[in-house]
Amino acid sequence: MASEVEVLDLLVVGAGPTGIAIGAEARKEGLEPLLVDRGALAANILELPTYMKFFTTRQRLEIADIPFTIPENKPDRRQALSYYRSVVSRYRLPLALHEEVLSARLEGEYFEVASRSHDEERRRRAKAVALATGYFHNPKRLSVPGEERPWVHYRYREPYAHFGEQVVVVGGGNSAVEAALDLWRNGARVTLVHRGDSLKQTVKYWLKPDAENRIADGDIAVRFNSRVVAFADYQVEILGPRGSQRLSADAAYVLVGYTPDVALQERCGVAVDPQTLVPSFDPGTCESNVAGLYIAGTLQAGAQTDLIFIENSREHGRKIVAHLAQRLRSRSATAPAR
Repeated sequence: MASEVEVLDLLVVGAGPTGIAIGAEARKEGLEPLLVDRGALAANILELPTYMKFFTTRQRLEIADIPFTIPENKPDRRQALSYYRSVVSRYRLPLALHEEVLSARLEGEYFEVASRSHDEERRRRAKAVALATGYFHNPKRLSVPGEERPWVHYRYREPYAHFGEQVVVVGGGNSAVEAALDLWRNGARVTLVHRGDSLKQTVKYWLKPDAENRIADGDIAVRFNSRVVAFADYQVEILGPRGSQRLSADAAYVLVGYTPDVALQERCGVAVDPQTLVPSFDPGTCESNVAGLYIAGTLQAGAQTDLIFIENSREHGRKIVAHLAQRLRSRSATAPAR
């Protein structure tokens, strides 16, 4: 007779800062969590530019009552990776990395969670599920011909491979502006293409005037009110006030934002607004329209990915675990004696 499959108290989909915070809170409550992530631990931070420094102070990046003890006020990418690894170690959080959750459906008393790792499908059962996948794994595409060419990139890491090259950066927000400045300062010839008539107002306050000055001085070329219509033969075809133009490019970076993983939420039964991509959830508990399934982190903001960050989603873990613990206590109290 086959042994009964172990039932987890809480399966967390996503092992970024929000997922780690949820797992740590579960541990503090005496619950058994598991963090499952399609990539590496804190993959969203791994994908940031190599030498990026956070806009947020170290205190506002802290989670799970673990101090972020570094001399600097604003940590860099490497320090953040080290910090979040230390939280995982401190709470001995179980991890299933490089494993993609395909669905989590409530079947009777428990969730049946289907996942895939290295082409092997797996099944788990859990009393509750928290979705904390963020959005960083899903950069926006332009849906134009040639965008899958190998010299067209959707993440920016560092400038050194592009010394002396012509690089087109598409976008007008933080990521695009930061990349354009970094590339220019390290010897690339940069053209910024943006559909708006100026840089976005949300660009970090110390970057925006720097970029505007570089544009005014002609150090960084710019094509405002322009959109990319194709990538072909190391050229970027744009359409703007000057009509159709082709910009020579050894490389292009499309840095126009990200979208949340709506498909996974819908496969789990979560109702998602088709216009805003905001899922149905209770702000007080983070519980979705599916009982026992929680929505955490940037997923709550839907398409407005600039509204929720680590610093204003740190409390999601406490809300989720407090609600779940109360539910499990109530369930235990009403369970028939055996």
